[in-house]
Amino acid sequence: MTAFLVFLADYLTKFAAVKVLVDEPINLIGDFLKLELVFNTGAAFSLATSKTIFLSVFAMAAAAGIFFFASRIDSSRWALALGLVLGGIFGNLTDRIFRSPGGLQGPVVDWISFSFWPTFNIADSGVVVGVMTIVWLIWKNIPSRSVSK
Repeated sequence: MTAFLVFLADYLTKFAAVKVLVDEPINLIGDFLKLELVFNTGAAFSLATSKTIFLSVFAMAAAAGIFFFASRIDSSRWALALGLVLGGIFGNLTDRIFRSPGGLQGPVVDWISFSFWPTFNIADSGVVVGVMTIVWLIWKNIPSRSVSK
């Protein structure tokens, strides 16, 4: 459910961004926070802009790994974290598949812009918060499965 909600929020906000922000950005708090339409062919921080197919294949492999691991957990915290990551992966992967030129090479729609940070979207946020949660769960030694006694 978490993955679906992240995907849906990402899809709807990207749809709105492409319709509303096409002409110019909207400043919410001066230049500190604005809504700005950016088509990103790279990964986070616009890294690897010429490697969209690699990024798409990596995303699909990560999603497959999450599906494999998710079938073996019973922790709601782990499920939430993996759902956030999976929803974010599917959000950005959908852009790579369906935005022109397609074929795993489409740009990702980014639209949230802080003056001190690269422009991002809901899917990016899901991935980052999910991964941070996974790191926290590992650090706190919280198991992904209940220990049978």
